[in-house]
Amino acid sequence: MNSVIYIGGAVYIRWGKKECPNNGTELIYRGFAGGGSYTDSGSPAEYVCLPEDPVWGDHYDDLVNRLGKIYGAEYESSFFGKNYKTNYDDVPCAVCRSVTRSSVLMIPGRNICYRGWTREYSGNLAAGDKDHASASQYVCVDQNPEAVPHGANNDNGKLFYAVEGICGSLPCPPYVNGRELSCVVCTK
Repeated sequence: MNSVIYIGGAVYIRWGKKECPNNGTELIYRGFAGGGSYTDSGSPAEYVCLPEDPVWGDHYDDLVNRLGKIYGAEYESSFFGKNYKTNYDDVPCAVCRSVTRSSVLMIPGRNICYRGWTREYSGNLAAGDKDHASASQYVCVDQNPEAVPHGANNDNGKLFYAVEGICGSLPCPPYVNGRELSCVVCTK
């Protein structure tokens, strides 16, 4: 009997979507994008995908204390997605695993992968605003973003802004000053 056993697999977060692409990937979990508040200088920089079904430990209280905080995330730009109002919508996410590919790479400034790589999804490069107190990271938001059903309020928290290239040390051409950058998530 011949059977194929796949070990490992590339794991990545698909920002702005609730499902994984239908290309040999599996959904590990879906959830809500979150992170530290954009106003808190001590907030963690990275975005995280919080699961829809949290499980609490044995030690907790329900008072808001002077501890680390995590907030939901929202789109702060209607630039994300064509024909879709995303400004202030809350951001969903899906944690995906490529069953047969073991490496993952997000490429800023491109919407197609290099030869030999498989495109998982493409979209718009996103990060926090340059004037905010908290740092952020660059992530790739799906080109057709969805929203979390419960929220379209301007609650702030962790924020996603479109990213544009600025000429100077960044050579123009090939980049264009002020043009929003695309991105692609690739596996191999």
